Order: sequence, then structure tokens, then C-alpha cells
Amino acid sequence: MAGGHRLLLENARQVVAVCARGERFLARDALHRLVVLEGASLVVGTDGFLKAIGPADAIRELFAEDTFEERIDCSGKCILPGLVDAHTHPVWAGERVHEFAMKLAGATYMEIHQAGGGINFTERTRQASEEELFRSLQQRLGCMMRAGSTLVECKSGYGLSLETELKMLRVIERARRELDIVSATYCGAHAVPKGKTAPEAADDIIHSHPKLQELGRNGEIRVDNIDVFCEKGVFDLEATRRILQSGKDAGLQINFHGDELHPMKAAELGAELGAQAVSHLEEVSDEGIDAMATARCAAILLPTTAYMLRLKQPRARKMLDEGVIVALGSDFNPNAYCFSMPMVMHLACVNMRMSMPEALAAATINAAYALGRSHTHGSLEIGKQGDLIIINSRWEHLIQFGGHHELIEYVIVKGKVVYKKQ
Repeated sequence: MAGGHRLLLENARQVVAVCARGERFLARDALHRLVVLEGASLVVGTDGFLKAIGPADAIRELFAEDTFEERIDCSGKCILPGLVDAHTHPVWAGERVHEFAMKLAGATYMEIHQAGGGINFTERTRQASEEELFRSLQQRLGCMMRAGSTLVECKSGYGLSLETELKMLRVIERARRELDIVSATYCGAHAVPKGKTAPEAADDIIHSHPKLQELGRNGEIRVDNIDVFCEKGVFDLEATRRILQSGKDAGLQINFHGDELHPMKAAELGAELGAQAVSHLEEVSDEGIDAMATARCAAILLPTTAYMLRLKQPRARKMLDEGVIVALGSDFNPNAYCFSMPMVMHLACVNMRMSMPEALAAATINAAYALGRSHTHGSLEIGKQGDLIIINSRWEHLIQFGGHHELIEYVIVKGKVVYKKQ
């Protein structure tokens, strides 16, 4: 019986489904067998979920009597899953571009941090109204969407007090309801506030978890993940363990910063605690890599950070060869000002020696897995959310250096066009 649907994408030169058998992530040899259909079409229902995908002739015959709110002829074009940015810090006010000049002159991350810069440079965020923070977040997420991202992990963390952290989380919640592309992370343990020790700061954060649970039960905010900056001079391994375990007990997924500037055994801790993901990992140990592979704990690698801070690159090849689930994120923040997951994929290929299929999987299905969302995002499969991008060339061109503005013609979230290139 004929019915109505939201969207029909017809006659695509390529449809890069990424997966086809309900895989929650891709690792090892599976990364070299991405599912790519030639001459295909797909249908998104009025509920925003994929209803059919397959050869164009078969889809045309199957839906011959159906109506669609929108039809797009994709002849000569490529359809891919919407990209997933697994690590961003997009809520803040003020500018820190002067710190980039300091880094170019030789200052290290921790030297700037200890001088009162970095995460400590938060006065403008504390002073800013929720409306001001929301408008800037809305603009930044819009830039990310135009670069192909349809799911973005958004962290708090520039508040360093419960009041300001909750303000940031309310802003993230407002963006989630308006744009439907957000995964929210509470990162209260981003730095130790002035006048407090790390154990005191950890106690404060642990005492905030019941408040987050209460706000969640009331439907005021939804927080998905708990994050800690586990680093020498910030939160040590024991403080990190306490905060993460308390967050997990409060129902949050563990997804935290680890082994970035110093080897901290954060990867081993993440595996032990059942973390969904650990980010950075420039200084991860061989034992940490083994532990993450065994625990199916995703590694969120951030090539922009290593590039901008002139750090050694994360050992992506070692992780991939050992079977770690490798994901990618932009680490968008006041200093790593990158909206573009295509650029992140490019840097991952050039600087971390990932292949193009590995990078695409890391920015789709594996990044969705790192956020606990690969059952709904990260590939084009029946029953998944209709989030996708349409580009005017073969998919590999998306990973070339720059140029995604000209390549991406449509960005679609739940079957609705949210960006169309003019």
C-alpha cells in the first residue's frame, strides 16, 4: 500500500553506507571493507529514520506509488553518513588567540596553563549570559554542520564552578533541542580552580553528580558523558578514578582526556572502569593500548591538537594494528579552532598515517560508538537516523586538503535538509 515519506535520494553515483550488518564499530580488517553501493537510492521516513537503501531501479519500483516531501536527484553525486565529531569544547566566551602567538614563540601548554591562561582564562565565560553563550554555540554548530557534522559531542568545562558549569550545560541542552545533533558531556574536572587542591576539586565535582541526576529526572538537561582532564599538575590518576566512578554510578558514560602530555596510565584506567572512550593518548603506553583493545574502549584521536601544540602524534597505526576502536574528533576549542571533520580526516591520514577508509570509519561509525550512539548514527542502514551528506564527487575527495565547502552540496539531519550549497 502506498504511503508518505520524508525524503527520496535517487540515482546516486555512490552511496557509502560504511556498514551493512548492524556493526557497532569497525576494527582491524573490517576497516578495509567499507560498504559502498554504486547506482543506489535511499528513502527516509517521516519519523526521520532510514526505510530503504539499495539499487536505484529496485527502490524506484518498490516506492513507485509513494509520495515524498522532498526528492533529490543525486546523479553523479555521492551520499555518505553524516560525520560525527567525537570531541569538542564549543561553549565559551572571550578570545585566547594571544595564546597561539605564545605557543608559536615556544611556550608549552602547561606553561600557559600555570601562568593563568588556558582553561583558567574563563572570566568571560563566567560573566557571559546564557543567551550570549547560546548564540555563539549556535553559530559554531552551524559551521560544523556546513562542514558535514551531524552529531557533535559538546563539553562543558570552562566554568570551574558548579553554577557556571550548569549554565554551560543548559546552553548545550538548548542547542540539543533546537538542532538535534548534540551529545552532552559534563567536564567539570577540566582544571583545578584557584585556591583549591585537586582532591578538594574532585570532592566538589562528585558532590555535584546528584544535582545532575535531579536535573535529568526533571527533564531540564540531559547529560550523556562524564569527562576529566587526567594530567600531571591537574587531576592525578586517583582523583580521576574517583570522579569517573562517581559519574558512572550516576548513570553517565565515561569519556575522558588521558595520556596527552605525560604518560598517566589513563588508558589502563579507562579500560578498568569500562570507559566508552579515552581522548588524546599521545603518551599512551603499550599496555594501555592492549587494555583498550581488550575492553573495547574507543580511542578518540585529535590530530588538530598534536598539530597545533607540536606534540608527537598519537600512535594510530599501533592502535589500529592491535585492534583498538579508533575514532576522531576536532577538539574544537578557543585555540584549536577547527570546525571541519574533513580536515581532521586529512590530518589523520597525513600525520598519523591512517588510510582513507580508516579515517572515514573513525569519523562515522567509530566516532558514533565512542559516544554510545552507533546504534542510531555513523552508517547508512535501515532503522538508523537519516543523517547524511551529499557531495559532488567520489567520497575520497572529501579527505583531500581543504575544499569541503565546494564538495558538500547538502547536509541532512533526520531526513530534513539543514544546509544546501547555493
